[in-house]
Amino acid sequence: MSQRDKIFEMLRGFDTVMLVTAAADGRIEGRPMQIVDIDDRTGNIWFFTGLGSRKVHEISDNAQVAVVCQQEHSTYLSLSGIGMIVHEPSRVRQLWREPLRVWFPDGPEAPDLRLLVVEPRIAEYWDNRGANRLEYMFEAAKAYVSGTRPEVGESDQHGRVPL
Repeated sequence: MSQRDKIFEMLRGFDTVMLVTAAADGRIEGRPMQIVDIDDRTGNIWFFTGLGSRKVHEISDNAQVAVVCQQEHSTYLSLSGIGMIVHEPSRVRQLWREPLRVWFPDGPEAPDLRLLVVEPRIAEYWDNRGANRLEYMFEAAKAYVSGTRPEVGESDQHGRVPL
């Protein structure tokens, strides 16, 4: 499996992620967001948002965003890219899920409902699942005993990947 494929295999393990944006005054803002789709062809990550939300204004001012994921103490993923606000009513209807009505009581026809798309440009992962976890524990124990740092380079366990 390529590192790119690994990134998206890991990403599909998350239904909620942290979306990080920059406010106009330079503050970094993060909030949990539910993924509604991951495009197999482009790698774009799709979310629903309300047009009047702070994140929409922040992305309008500065499209640089990050998507950050963590699962227990075994899977970490960070993607940086470009955020875009999209008005595509047919795509909204296609991606709509009834539990989202909690946030959008008018359903997929809500006038302020928009799609927020993240086009990832670079990703970094740390995968300590299964055999990778054993490998890391071995490297950590070896480093502890020898007084050095663990040797964890670009591998199945860690990678930085342009997308």
